[in-house]
Amino acid sequence: MDPLRLFVIAVTPGIALAMGLYLTDRYDREPVGLLVRLFLHGMLAAVPTIFVERFLSNINIFSGIFSAVWTAYIVAGFTEEYFKRLVVMRLAYYHVSFDEKLDGIIYCAYSALGFATIENIMYVFSGYDADPYIGWYRGILSVPAHMLFAITMGYYLSLAKFSPDIINRKKYYSLSLIMPMLLHGTFNFILLSQNHMLMFLFIPFVIYMWITNLRKLNKYYQESKVWNKFDL
Repeated sequence: MDPLRLFVIAVTPGIALAMGLYLTDRYDREPVGLLVRLFLHGMLAAVPTIFVERFLSNINIFSGIFSAVWTAYIVAGFTEEYFKRLVVMRLAYYHVSFDEKLDGIIYCAYSALGFATIENIMYVFSGYDADPYIGWYRGILSVPAHMLFAITMGYYLSLAKFSPDIINRKKYYSLSLIMPMLLHGTFNFILLSQNHMLMFLFIPFVIYMWITNLRKLNKYYQESKVWNKFDL
């Protein structure tokens, strides 16, 4: 296939979801420049992630199902979510525009979608010859999954940001990495395990992620609506 068409297939899901989130944040939209920086730095975060994942894969001393657990939860889940959150911490957490809880979800999602986009480009270009449909099912499953992990991350990161209690602040900050890592790890583990019983749980798990994370998004959306209603 023409490389340009492959590129369009690879980048369209991430950009489309990013635009959808931008339109969702209708009451107090974030600076476009900041969002673009988050997206681009999310893409750049793939570079250190690759090196750390390679190192962690090389020290995998386990076998069988435990090897899959290590790969899913530590190599992929922990490493990728750590670097995606690091982008937000460096660029947006202390930014003056981070002034409501919905912002945390938006910022984390843009970092994650940037990461997912560059990851998708690599997978599509390297795997198209072996699987011509790789761009389509990654666009339906993998890229949106990164956004869902990010909604969970942003949900807890916002709780940390606006918590007046330092103990709760530390707790929520930890959860902003632990919870998306667990979701990410479970998503990958089900696929890596090659266990037919677990595969039956994959679609219900994806549906669960959509329902719970859309509820988180809607909760902060409604808060944003209330806080900004007098500015409309």
